[in-house]
Amino acid sequence: MAKYFNYFPKTIYTANTNISGLDTVTNIIARFGFEKNLKENSAAFYKYSIQDSDTPEIIAHKFYENSERHWIVLMFNDIVDAQYEWPLRYENFIDYVDSKYTANGAANTTVQTGLAWAMNVNNVQSYYKIIKRTSSDGTVIEEKLQVDANTYANVGATTSSITLQSGNIITQSVSKEKKTYYEYEQEENEAKRDIILLKPEFVPQIEKEFKKIIKS
Repeated sequence: MAKYFNYFPKTIYTANTNISGLDTVTNIIARFGFEKNLKENSAAFYKYSIQDSDTPEIIAHKFYENSERHWIVLMFNDIVDAQYEWPLRYENFIDYVDSKYTANGAANTTVQTGLAWAMNVNNVQSYYKIIKRTSSDGTVIEEKLQVDANTYANVGATTSSITLQSGNIITQSVSKEKKTYYEYEQEENEAKRDIILLKPEFVPQIEKEFKKIIKS
């Protein structure tokens, strides 16, 4: 991050009306973005799953041979705040969950840590009804519908089949599942792992355009 803001334009700033208080500061609100069609062109990027030890700097060093190119990793994925939009490492994730639900655990009849409360199967974040349709040709379509607690309680596990005029047999199964607060937070964190990385051969031109635009 150290060199990233070196390319940003300077602007005059003062905290008061005294002209002697004028100062030159970096205009950090300047913005640069990637064209939508570039991010949608599969020939221009790789798919990547963020590992627990990865940071934007580590990935930039690994793929672009320069950790200072971390901004390419972030901007190409529309990540503005890496602290909240980047997946947490396991130990940090555990601390986050424990801290977030500390009040819930303390208010429990039997006092628990926030982590224990979030993992308790009786503390449900969401309920789902799952409808799965499987055809004899191997096609599978699954719907996962979020429902309320009362609807969930009345969902029964069923399986039925119908035969179409084509002879294809469609088997439909209905089931249900519920998600604890821990499972919810875990899924939210894991969903942040899948990103796309601009291919290295495009980086020199992108850097050139970035420096030109951001300084203007």
